[in-house]
Amino acid sequence: MPQDVSPPFAASSFDGSSFGGSPAGGNGDTMIDDIRSVLAECGGLAVDAGTLAVDDDLYAAGLTSHGCVGLMLGLEEQFDVEFPERLLNRRTFESIAAIRDAMRGLTDGGAA
Repeated sequence: MPQDVSPPFAASSFDGSSFGGSPAGGNGDTMIDDIRSVLAECGGLAVDAGTLAVDDDLYAAGLTSHGCVGLMLGLEEQFDVEFPERLLNRRTFESIAAIRDAMRGLTDGGAA
């Protein structure tokens, strides 16, 4: 009798993007989409935020200290959170994945 070898999740619900490294588009992760939107609106990047992979260096893409402040304020508004002082550093905003990790910690009860 054949064994059921289907994955324990729907194929459309998993594309690996939540683990970083996936280029823009089709990632299915609403938080990533929201971060990209805020990044495009408030980050002042030299490139289209939609073209960046989740682990691309945002500073290499043109994020400045001024853009970082705008990004932080936009993220606070979008996600209804406040960044604690311990997260106000370069590493928190170095990539979309780093921002996602910080936001997950803040939206899951401040464990970032």
